[in-house]
Amino acid sequence: MALLKHINPFSKTNEDTGFSTTISSYGDRFINKDGSFNLRKEGNHIWDRYSLFHIMLNLPVWAFVMAIVGAFIFVNLIYTSIYLMIGAAELQGISSHSAWGIFKEVYYFSTETFTTVGYGRVNPVGDGANFLASIEAMSGFLSFAVVTGLIYGRFARPRAHLAFSNQALITPFKGRNALMFRFACYKHGHTLTDVTVQVNAAMRVHEEGKQTYRYYELPLERHKIQSLPMNWTVVHVIDEQSPLLGLTAEDIQVADLELYVLIKGFDDIYSNVVQQRTSYTFQEVAFNHKFVPMYRETASGTVLEMQKIHDTVEVEAAMMTVSAVS
Repeated sequence: MALLKHINPFSKTNEDTGFSTTISSYGDRFINKDGSFNLRKEGNHIWDRYSLFHIMLNLPVWAFVMAIVGAFIFVNLIYTSIYLMIGAAELQGISSHSAWGIFKEVYYFSTETFTTVGYGRVNPVGDGANFLASIEAMSGFLSFAVVTGLIYGRFARPRAHLAFSNQALITPFKGRNALMFRFACYKHGHTLTDVTVQVNAAMRVHEEGKQTYRYYELPLERHKIQSLPMNWTVVHVIDEQSPLLGLTAEDIQVADLELYVLIKGFDDIYSNVVQQRTSYTFQEVAFNHKFVPMYRETASGTVLEMQKIHDTVEVEAAMMTVSAVS
């Protein structure tokens, strides 16, 4: 397959994306669908590369709950093992005589001490057990302070709560063709105001005998709206200033096209500016389709049908003629 050599010379490049132009610097996409950068760092210690606090804030809810429960069980198993090493005789009130029964009673005593519940049937009587119980009680309330901070951080961290269409489309628009995608805020009450959108296109081209990446900020029909109560279909008209002018589906595949999208807006609920990123690769750009409306009017008001955000219908291929670059 021939390399892409010609991009509309009237399109304006963007040198401020922060991405390299060197082909060997990248594999796959620049930006993941969830907005994270497709980047891995190496060369220093793992504890310098990763932040446990950041990881815990970004875990899915089920994984976060499992991590907390797993940590609670694991820590109490460690304390239980130490109590048994010190000797179960230093714990008063154990009624079981089997090894498994003693282990269970010591484990439950550990959980009661860790949470500072202290039911009182089993209690330490030796110096070693008393010292360990005091250390465990201190570590228990400190750990709950940390978990409380994590839970608050997960709930209170400002997020845009935006859902994007699975595909970007190239479709007829006002006598021309246009690149489109759409998004909407899926949370009730989180209506964004003063919303701006920026779209950059990364394309691999053949220049001066070598492959390189070029980045273009795509001019949009509208890059800012005052409020976002419904969905917004972002439109880039493929005109004489567009780097997509004259490109076919095969061309954007050769160019390894990726669209980098950045949304910013003010959320009244958080009383803060929020932002969200996403991207579309050439596999996620569909020709010969257009979006279907995703809202309906009722007697009590307008209904935004979020389940339709990805829905498209096919249009006539004859309508999709793209002017070639002269």
